[in-house]
Amino acid sequence: MRSSASQPLLKAALWDMDGTIVDTEPYWIEAEHALVAAHGGQWSHAQAMQLVGQSLVFSAGVLQKAGVKLEAREIIDSLTAQVVSKVRKSVPWRPGARELLDQLHAEGVRCALVTMSEGPLAREVVAALPKPYFEFLVTGDTVTHGKPHPEAYLKAVELLQQEDPALTVHHCVALEDSAPGVAAAMASGVATVAIPHIVPLPADPARATWHSLEGRTVSDLQQLVARRADFPAGDIGLEDAAVRSHGLD
Repeated sequence: MRSSASQPLLKAALWDMDGTIVDTEPYWIEAEHALVAAHGGQWSHAQAMQLVGQSLVFSAGVLQKAGVKLEAREIIDSLTAQVVSKVRKSVPWRPGARELLDQLHAEGVRCALVTMSEGPLAREVVAALPKPYFEFLVTGDTVTHGKPHPEAYLKAVELLQQEDPALTVHHCVALEDSAPGVAAAMASGVATVAIPHIVPLPADPARATWHSLEGRTVSDLQQLVARRADFPAGDIGLEDAAVRSHGLD
């Protein structure tokens, strides 16, 4: 992909998985309900919403407080196994995600997966894609601090820099659907696109907000990188007829 001197090159897209590429949140919620019920407790929709986008270690702690009498590792393994089983039967792709991945691949923009799901589920989803879009996976079991901490995104940038030392956070865009994920991406310094799904997100002038990835292109992501450089401290004023976007720090 080419860029003028005034437009920093988009070099990499950092992708969240659950809720952004695949609509697995209902799978996770069903698994949580089943696990809590098996331990004689009740699990509400509001409780389930608190876990969207959070690390599995955090989620395990909340489930323990809800009455699940298992160690955190046992809870994580149980939930993951249930979701993997469902994904093997049907991968619930989010609209526009595979199409945008394919465009990025064709344009030579590097992609990395940055997810709080652990390796077994992430590899299952990646294996279901038609091409090797992702250069590497940063999963919840490879970081010390989960989202909303920026560690996972900072690790992704560091791994990208191994092949391209000139790459910085300013050459990257993150795509996220949840509040913890958006917070993690923004804290890392990467330009961030929020695509709210299960849980609504408030407007924020420090990031872009898209209703969907459907119809979105590599050019849209490049414009965010360029506009961020032009307006480093304020609203970039990017709007179109279908989706309103906000400025990036």
